[in-house]
Amino acid sequence: MLRRSLPVLFALPLLAGALFAGGLKVGDAAPEFDLKAVDGSAVRYSQLSGDVTVIAFIATECPVSNNYNDRMKALYNDYHAKGVKFIFINSNNTEPAAAVKEHAASHGFAFQVYKDPGNVVADQLGAQVTPEVFLVKSGKVAYHGRIDDAQKGEIKDHSLRNALDAVLHGHTPERAELKAFGCTIKRVKAS
Repeated sequence: MLRRSLPVLFALPLLAGALFAGGLKVGDAAPEFDLKAVDGSAVRYSQLSGDVTVIAFIATECPVSNNYNDRMKALYNDYHAKGVKFIFINSNNTEPAAAVKEHAASHGFAFQVYKDPGNVVADQLGAQVTPEVFLVKSGKVAYHGRIDDAQKGEIKDHSLRNALDAVLHGHTPERAELKAFGCTIKRVKAS
């Protein structure tokens, strides 16, 4: 019995990966989507975006995402002043809006974090982990992946900063896609 089950067990991760393998690729147009502010009001991507927009998936409970809190604040402070728009999204089904609001306040975020009810936006964009970012320039994805290469400690590759600097100077990022690492997005169970 175990021998017959092994192929199925090995196929499950591939199947799960295939289910979420869609989503945005570098060069794709960013779609319109809806989010909820933590007060419950609806907001559209087009209301929040600009010529250069960072869409960042983050979490309240993920230790990897939380290790990035100060770096996300620094990115926001450094690039918001240069006209970059930031859309921080919490898609975790296990983290209610009240927890997201409290988390943002307790960490001193100068930016708002939006909820993605039912992880619809995470599914549409293909986001898998927190933190994970999509950099959109003139409506098209210019970079997708990690913020940088260090969960803790020394940063050797400031991946998102490098991509932002490139697009702000009219160039294509040298490395437009780098694997993001972190906690998986806690999705709504399919019925």
